[in-house]
Amino acid sequence: MAGADREPESERELVVSRTIDGPRELVFRAFTEPRHLARWFGPDGFTLTTRAFAFEVGGVWDFTMHGPDGTDYPNWIRWQEIEPPARLVYEQGSRPDDPEAFQSTVTLTERAGRTEITLRCLLETRAQRDKVVREFDAVEGGKQTLGRLAAYAAELAAGGR
Repeated sequence: MAGADREPESERELVVSRTIDGPRELVFRAFTEPRHLARWFGPDGFTLTTRAFAFEVGGVWDFTMHGPDGTDYPNWIRWQEIEPPARLVYEQGSRPDDPEAFQSTVTLTERAGRTEITLRCLLETRAQRDKVVREFDAVEGGKQTLGRLAAYAAELAAGGR
């Protein structure tokens, strides 16, 4: 769909937010360094293997998420905007030419030593959004992912690795 025919963004988006104990710089670092991402990224029970990681505008993070049932989910992210420590924008799909790739925006707001993080995924159509909610339980998966980030950030803030 193009131009005026496109469905409103509010009908194509998924938004998940959480307040995390820890400063924004720490949360940003946890979201942008492979050694940290390996510890928390993905819903409960998931692990990941990174094949490539270039954290720069136009750079790619190529990784596989491993589900608790043994299913592998290829993932590919191209960083589009990087504004440390406040904002990230990236395109995500299963591969570079994925017709169902979507754009995600991560916003980090400092709140008196805590960080409010908002993850907004904008899909091409309402039908695509509804499909990822139905088939992948994307909203709950997003909540679990941010929950894992919160736990990991607390560990870092307490002096963990």
